Amino acid sequence: MDIKELRQQINDIDTELTELFNRRMNVSLEVAKYKSENNMPVLDKTREREVMERAAAASDPDVQNYTRILYSDIFNMSRSYQHKVINGNSPLNEKIKRVLDSNPKLFPENVKVACQGVEGSYAQHACDRIFRYPIISYYENWNGVFDAVSSGQCDYGILPIENSTAGSVNKVYDLMKTHNCFIVRSIRLKVDHSLLTKNWTKLSEINEIYSHEQALNQCSDFINSLGSGVKTVEVRNTAEAAKMVAQSDRTDVAAIASADCSELYSLTEIQGAIQNAKNNYTRFICIAKDLQIFPGADRTSLMMTTSHKPGALYSVMSKFNAHGINLLKLESRPLPDKDFEFMFYFDIEASVYGDDLYSLFDELYAENYNFTYFGSYSEIL
Repeated sequence: MDIKELRQQINDIDTELTELFNRRMNVSLEVAKYKSENNMPVLDKTREREVMERAAAASDPDVQNYTRILYSDIFNMSRSYQHKVINGNSPLNEKIKRVLDSNPKLFPENVKVACQGVEGSYAQHACDRIFRYPIISYYENWNGVFDAVSSGQCDYGILPIENSTAGSVNKVYDLMKTHNCFIVRSIRLKVDHSLLTKNWTKLSEINEIYSHEQALNQCSDFINSLGSGVKTVEVRNTAEAAKMVAQSDRTDVAAIASADCSELYSLTEIQGAIQNAKNNYTRFICIAKDLQIFPGADRTSLMMTTSHKPGALYSVMSKFNAHGINLLKLESRPLPDKDFEFMFYFDIEASVYGDDLYSLFDELYAENYNFTYFGSYSEIL
């Protein structure tokens, strides 16, 4: 038998599969109506297990596991179809649609924005990229930024959420959830660290380097090349490190900060681009107290906790796949005080104007998934 004949057999089987799948989904719809009329839940794990094991038992031994995977996907699609009929719009979907109807169509330009650190920080650079005419207030730490936004002192806040080498900034995610803030825009900023000193200080004379913890880690190779005698001191912000060197009476100290800080604080850039990874990017988010969604929003951020059992994460992932939603980010994090249990950060690509995102939220709500919605927004590259 040649390849054409084999492919024709596949085509014939696919035709039958499609017809049978349509029949199954139509019957699934009738089941949904019955469940709705009789106040029954969509999910029936006992029934699903029975169907899956019966199908697996009827399969050839070599493909039994594949049969289980196939039916797991079929169950997810059937539940999705049933939820769509039974539950209608989730509260989150209703909220998103209200915001889309009431929000301004243009992103604001002249607003009060909270940043952590001092003038010259990377957060300030991100802020100037996001807003045209921001009125910036500086705060000592990320808590201060969230407090300023939550209290209404500032309209928006700028915070780092992820670095290309260090991963997610867990503390910011925690504060997002605590303060119930939302992401309205994000930006991916290339971070080039420079070594800055006073004009008369030479590289061989440096005994101490100030910078933020992450910047020190990102420049570890360069720091190690200076010798074991050079001490590092962690400070709250890279720009603050530059300011400290400028105000210090010592001549043996340096700062790792952006090159812009050299002009801002009258320092000398001894060496530029000293980070380990030359393609070093940090994603900054712009947060607001209330949910705001602006035109072009095609990225959504979620934080989710799954049950500690086999296939729990796969079940979530299969929902993204069933709705044709592209996963931009998936990162796990251990839950404090719980052994082998994790929360997950998801960034997904789906237009806020399409049906796929709404269908996904309907399912997550209907099946009581523990998730937090952080907003839908666009990202500046």
